[in-house]
Amino acid sequence: MLLQGKNAIITGCNRGIGKAILETFVQEGANVWALVRMERPEFTELATQLQQEYGMWIHPIYADLTNEKAVQEAMRQIRTEKKPVDILVNNAGIIGENYLFQMTPLDEMRRVMEANFFAAMRLTQLVVRMMARHKSGSIVNMASVAALRGQPGQLEYAASKGALIAATEKLAIELAGSGIRVNAIAPGVIDTEMGNAMAPELKDEELHETVLNRLGKPEEVAKAVAFLASDYASYITKQVLVVDGGRI
Repeated sequence: MLLQGKNAIITGCNRGIGKAILETFVQEGANVWALVRMERPEFTELATQLQQEYGMWIHPIYADLTNEKAVQEAMRQIRTEKKPVDILVNNAGIIGENYLFQMTPLDEMRRVMEANFFAAMRLTQLVVRMMARHKSGSIVNMASVAALRGQPGQLEYAASKGALIAATEKLAIELAGSGIRVNAIAPGVIDTEMGNAMAPELKDEELHETVLNRLGKPEEVAKAVAFLASDYASYITKQVLVVDGGRI
């Protein structure tokens, strides 16, 4: 199995790509601290089912990642288990209303940047301290093709994902001496609640420009994340892997 014996922190596991990452990681032999914002019966049921089926442990931790104290408490819970953290997947994120730039309130820009960029950096700072003790680790940030190819609207979302890409490159350089690899995934339009919330005309345009002429599946992104997190990618760092069916 690709991730046999690894311990991973995955954020935003309740649905969509995050849920697929959780499922894929457990199937590939990883134990998981699953950071989610709130407790949902469906998630509890999923975690129990995966543990029973694959024999790995899943420890749900409920925390609002935009709240500094909540993140510190989440990390305190993880540290008390005295297990190494091998992988961090910064997947949690939001998308705002589809405003054009001149109609976007600055508060909305701050909200999206806080959830998509600052929350990931806050958690990463704390996790890196644990990884550095063992001189190893893999961090995978969830970016987006929106940061690589601009379209009108949702500037704040594209900017937040662009910031993640820049951080990925900088962190890869800074943390290489500690044996920590840092990469990013840039998905295209994926068949999730977020992907399907696109305006129909925008989605049609995206599909027209996609070589494979279909939406991506969450599990296809999850498998790319698992690869970058695994020892199969031991000589890969500072990269952005585009998973978009050939759109860009």
